[in-house]
Amino acid sequence: MSLLKVSGTKIVDEQDRETVLRGAGLGGWMNMENFITGYPGCEHQIREALKEAIGEKKQALFFDKFLENFFTDADAAFFKSLGLNAIRIAFNYRHFEDDMNPRVLKESGFHHLDRVIDICAKHGIYTILDLHTAPGGQNTDWHADHGSHIANFWNYKDFQDRVLWLWSELAKHYKGNKWIAGYNPLNEPTDSKHTRLIEFYNKVHKVIRAEDPDHIIFFDANTFASDFSQFGDSHKNWENTAYSIHDYSVYGFPGAPETYTGTDEQRRRLKRSYEKKRQWMDERGLCVWNGEWGPVYARKHYEGELTDEINTHRYKVLEDQLKLYDADRLSWSIWLYKDIGFQGMVYINPETKYMTLFKDFLAKKHRLAIDAWGADDTSVRHVYQPLIDHILEEIPQKYQSLYPSPVWKFNERITRISRNILVSEFMVKEWADHFVGLSEEEIEEVAASFKFENCVKRDGLNKVLTENAPKVAA
Repeated sequence: MSLLKVSGTKIVDEQDRETVLRGAGLGGWMNMENFITGYPGCEHQIREALKEAIGEKKQALFFDKFLENFFTDADAAFFKSLGLNAIRIAFNYRHFEDDMNPRVLKESGFHHLDRVIDICAKHGIYTILDLHTAPGGQNTDWHADHGSHIANFWNYKDFQDRVLWLWSELAKHYKGNKWIAGYNPLNEPTDSKHTRLIEFYNKVHKVIRAEDPDHIIFFDANTFASDFSQFGDSHKNWENTAYSIHDYSVYGFPGAPETYTGTDEQRRRLKRSYEKKRQWMDERGLCVWNGEWGPVYARKHYEGELTDEINTHRYKVLEDQLKLYDADRLSWSIWLYKDIGFQGMVYINPETKYMTLFKDFLAKKHRLAIDAWGADDTSVRHVYQPLIDHILEEIPQKYQSLYPSPVWKFNERITRISRNILVSEFMVKEWADHFVGLSEEEIEEVAASFKFENCVKRDGLNKVLTENAPKVAA
């Protein structure tokens, strides 16, 4: 065990020996996401709907047991057995303060976060603390838990000041903990002006350093951790800092332009996308960390007999990305560790109480494509095409490109707002009503579905990770 720091392009320990961090993101836990755990919309919506449906006591019971079961000693032991040594923990600011009672620390937020940090430390696993959700929403997506497509974090100073306050409290609490590799102050920001993000990073760096001079700070690029091009010489204001890209490839998702087989041209595109994201750091000799990456996977109950063939191609994307990372001795954190069967290294057994309770609802969600992540809109494309055509006809082309374009393409912006925000919010109470009439014992059984003992291991993915991780070991 050693406190880590940045030295040039590398992460090193207290003896200046290189330490390459490789692992996964613990998403869907202290920051729940719709595609990870199977609900519609955003976390704050389902929490409120469940309280209305079954009362505050039972609602609190479900979410507390969910947090307790989602990551335990058994998860950490399995994770370590694969040769991995770092977990990026995504968390929601709402665990530490309430919107109606801002800047009043909820000590309860530390209960589960401390527990998992300690469990990981016991198994020799570093943790990186990732603020995945900020007041007002630091990005335009569902995982910022604000229920809109407007990232109002950038439009209101008070939202930013609250996050500065929170990171001051977190830095006080965790300074000196050598099993924490560092802090990731803001996940996937989307600042349309590009300058406000740099100003905020200057402030949060000072706030953290005032309390904790030692831990690494991992700064995400703008526009979903893809674009450092506007950062200029800002890095000169920040010490002991690494820079985070999220290197998702279109080839790893439904709707890819072609099936990925690893042709020379496909591998060239894969490499070019990766190199473009890290170009700013490479030109300045800075440390790069790949905070998120990885394909999604087909499921037999949706893709049927094509499942194995699809996943073979997705694993090929994974393997070719890892070859690029290995060549650079890159530290990375694949997305993600656990879910209900779309992307996780382990996923909830379809026979568990949660999965059987929501079986038909999940099929409806899939058919209506109300989750943005890896959606297959085949069944509903005809519904939204007239709206797309209408806007194309009425809006001149020069006005059709709105930030965060080109990450959000024209069609996608329309369907995200209409499908993933509008339609999904009509399904929130439908999700919550599945709990009506359940006893406390049954609610605990639903939450227990997320225990490691009730999960299936994605062997193909884990095999690739195990085979590749040792190649970059320190």
